[in-house]
Amino acid sequence: MKKTCIAMLLAGGQGSRLYALTQQAAKPSVPFGGKYRIIDFPLSNCANSGIDTVGVLTQYRPLQLNSYIGNGQPWDLDVTEGGVYILPPYLGANEQGSWFTGTANAIFQNMAFIEHYNPENVLILSGDHIYKMNYADMLREHIEKDAACTISVLTVSLEEATRFGIMNVGEDGYVNEFEEKPKHPKSNLASMGVYIFNWPKLRQYLIEDDADPNSSKDFGKNIIPKMLAAGEKLWPYRFQGYWRDVGTITSLWDANMDMLSTTLINLYDPEWPIASRSPICPPHYTGPDAEIIHSIVTEGCEIDGHVENSVLSSSVRVEKGARVHYSVLMPGAVVEEGATVEYAIVGENTVIGKGAHVGAEPDGSDSWGVATCGPDLNIRPGAQVPASAMIYTSEEV
Repeated sequence: MKKTCIAMLLAGGQGSRLYALTQQAAKPSVPFGGKYRIIDFPLSNCANSGIDTVGVLTQYRPLQLNSYIGNGQPWDLDVTEGGVYILPPYLGANEQGSWFTGTANAIFQNMAFIEHYNPENVLILSGDHIYKMNYADMLREHIEKDAACTISVLTVSLEEATRFGIMNVGEDGYVNEFEEKPKHPKSNLASMGVYIFNWPKLRQYLIEDDADPNSSKDFGKNIIPKMLAAGEKLWPYRFQGYWRDVGTITSLWDANMDMLSTTLINLYDPEWPIASRSPICPPHYTGPDAEIIHSIVTEGCEIDGHVENSVLSSSVRVEKGARVHYSVLMPGAVVEEGATVEYAIVGENTVIGKGAHVGAEPDGSDSWGVATCGPDLNIRPGAQVPASAMIYTSEEV
């Protein structure tokens, strides 16, 4: 069995900067945009790009993610000669084995899976980015440029460039230098963490990297610099479009608010659908006193209060007299009568008690931030959850 390209999706990160939201689940399984989970975007991109073999590398609290992906049917990845596969760390006979110690090590530990398909190229993806991208276009450019590695890059401002891995290019257009979060960036081409490697080349570098005791086993820190030093051809694929890393509470909230604008990312494009494993729910219901303004309201929701500039996932309930403004309510969340939720994220199945107040409008101070309640909590009636608060347990309020 030989494939032109297969994908390896890195989905094992703890997502520690999402705090309470990832206490019990991996970051890629966090609900997003009302109808989706974060991992829906790279999986849908693979399916829409014609890449039908995807290995999903899991590690941290994978149960919910494994259950969600299943056999890949929602993304049309339940194919006979390919499909989607969950690839956790494992211990083989007479092997020491270990957790994945870096992005490159995660791929190294799964070389047998890759070689089963004998691909010419391997696409490496992250499971925590929100974007729509045709990997087939990137692969075509990778082949045309005869590159050992093609790195998808995004044009950012020079001020933002200090937060990214930056690709500097020569007169021939190929990458000639890589800088990790430079204080004084020479270019504004930021790596998106999306790579296509020639597989025979990558295999060689992975084996050498695994034997290096001083390596961090990371693509950005080790593999790519070693390829540059060896004179390999590295090509920057310039991506034009919406892309967000949702690794922090603020970036997750921002990206959800972006979903309210069809000019930033169009989720209604029939040519590039973002698929998901959607729950079976009745249509959403709005009561006689409901008021919904510029918001996403998903199936199964019951709205009797005021909802404005917010994203409501499936089976959310907003009771009479309740107010939800500039907030993200994940599946099954309840805002009881008279409660207010503003500039906040409310986790799955969490109940905001009667008259409680979660979050606050921005006041311009450095201490302001998005209030966050983790999943499966009961916020007592009348409780006050201030801006920037991070609630892990019901006993905290």
